Amino acid sequence: MDISDIYEKFDRIGCLTFATVDNGIPQTRIAHLFAHDHEGLYFRTMITKPFYEQLKKTAEVSICGMYPHTAVSHNEEGMPCFAPGYTIRATGAVRELSFETLKEKAAADELFMLGVKDIERYPAMTTFCLYRAWGEVYDFDYEMEHRPHKVLRTGFSFGGMRIPFRGVRITETCSACGKCLERCSFKAIYQEDERYVIDHSKCDVCGDCYTVCPAKAVEIVIESIPE
Repeated sequence: MDISDIYEKFDRIGCLTFATVDNGIPQTRIAHLFAHDHEGLYFRTMITKPFYEQLKKTAEVSICGMYPHTAVSHNEEGMPCFAPGYTIRATGAVRELSFETLKEKAAADELFMLGVKDIERYPAMTTFCLYRAWGEVYDFDYEMEHRPHKVLRTGFSFGGMRIPFRGVRITETCSACGKCLERCSFKAIYQEDERYVIDHSKCDVCGDCYTVCPAKAVEIVIESIPE
């Protein structure tokens, strides 16, 4: 996925959750992305808001959203039901743009004119660019209406950031008993030679394989976020 594809996924949702950290305490608010180019994704806030102070202090943000429905329905057994859709998230580094830079971008791309007009109306407003990030599109179809597996995960990154691995995987101590395959409702496990393997693009990291493996061959891996 390139930045244009990522922006389109976010833009289709509209209102997004933006998360920052304030003295070690997570903070969230609703905002949206208004433009993109080869340098990154762009959003706005006012310099008078805590959001601005947090962005300037940490230079980091995390964004997420869900399409097309956020409401949860329930079946006859009281279990939650979700219509097919996707979630998308991105985490990374931000930098503030000067108004002059924003106007230069608007002269080359009409998308940026919204930011210019908004700042002309509200002078305390400013623009940030998410210029280095990693994230994921989590496409879900839990009832398998359109495909033979429940999820399809697509990782992405830009600005030179690496995608950290976070999930479960089967080690070489696998005894090939097949219990993980039988238990996996996400259809994410297959056999390869004398052991079983997890297809991480289809894995929900639900933990079923981890709990049923008699050989303790499933390990939890949470790589740190790259600097």
